[in-house]
Amino acid sequence: QVQLVESGGGSVQHGGSLRLSCALSGYTDRPYCMGWFHQVPGKEREEIAAIDVDDTAGYADSVVGRFTISQNNAKNTLYLEMNNLKLEDTGMYYCAADSRNGGYCHPFRPDNWGQGTQVTVSS
Repeated sequence: QVQLVESGGGSVQHGGSLRLSCALSGYTDRPYCMGWFHQVPGKEREEIAAIDVDDTAGYADSVVGRFTISQNNAKNTLYLEMNNLKLEDTGMYYCAADSRNGGYCHPFRPDNWGQGTQVTVSS
């Protein structure tokens, strides 16, 4: 299994930008689909972006055109570039990895989770 540690969260005004990072450790030769999830209190965790072993990315409708998911060439760091942030983007952001599908994201069923990082978007 892989350990995921997130960083980059914080407070930003609406319309601003933020970049989240997720560092992977304990990485094996097994490929992963990597993704980001968003959660607010009282609601289910929502998948917002995922990227596969070939760097093919997909996005939830709520973030398409605003967020960009990427990973470095070694695939030991995951990023989420967040632009034009909205108040509803406030919440916890979790990175996650799925080791069970050969590095692809269909289906995306994470079996490794980061601790989360808080993002607060203010007016």
